[in-house]
Amino acid sequence: MPEPNSFARQNSATLPLPTDHLADGPIRLILVDDDDDYREAVGGELSDYGFEVIDFDDSQPLYDYFAAGQSADVIILDWNLPTTNGIDILPQLRRQGVMIPVIILTAMAGTNYEMTALDRGALDFIDKSRGVPVLAKRVKLIAEASKSPPDAPTEEVIEVGELTLRPRLCRAYWKGTDVNLTVTEFNIIRRLVDNAGDHVSYRAIYDCVHHCGFIAGSGEDGYRTNVRSSVKRIRNKFRAIDSDFMEIENFPAFGYCWKTRSPALA
Repeated sequence: MPEPNSFARQNSATLPLPTDHLADGPIRLILVDDDDDYREAVGGELSDYGFEVIDFDDSQPLYDYFAAGQSADVIILDWNLPTTNGIDILPQLRRQGVMIPVIILTAMAGTNYEMTALDRGALDFIDKSRGVPVLAKRVKLIAEASKSPPDAPTEEVIEVGELTLRPRLCRAYWKGTDVNLTVTEFNIIRRLVDNAGDHVSYRAIYDCVHHCGFIAGSGEDGYRTNVRSSVKRIRNKFRAIDSDFMEIENFPAFGYCWKTRSPALA
């Protein structure tokens, strides 16, 4: 890990201060990191940038904060915390109904770490070596994107049987409970639901994640293995909520089908 104050000092002139805050006030930011010196240094500089910073040293104070009815615009979680890793805190927050955007902050660079964080539902993954200016800019962009202007159109909600989809947030709910799908998994479900009652080919499912014609795996049809693995993970997430979940039907050698049609599709 870098020295406590090195993150705050790095690249201090790289980006302009984000002084043009959201119209309804400064961005409220939660910073969770167990290094007291680091948290003080980075939190102090983020405050200088105009953010309202609330900091905690572990997961329990964070849970208590939301249990008391408090809120924020963005949460920054350090990957390594004393009792729970940041990426494990994220799904717990979602189960408690806290849908605030999360950034994972870590000194552990690498694609595997980044993919794990994004798969768990983080909106961004930032190496601590990037410096506070980069972090401040990312926070501001995420906070602005998550707050629609007053005249924004009503969010689209898709309901098919017990399933509710909120495409803008890439969230899926089964019987009112967040399924905690990744963005990729959500795209697959959306493709199946858009064709509810009809089978969607392995190729079409794969192409909704990758560009058309992209080939992965061994052999000409190697992508089928990737699709099967993805659907298996999705089914397991639904079955963690409802052990009787049977909506995703397999059509051997062809693809999958979301069985329930919505009234609009019937």
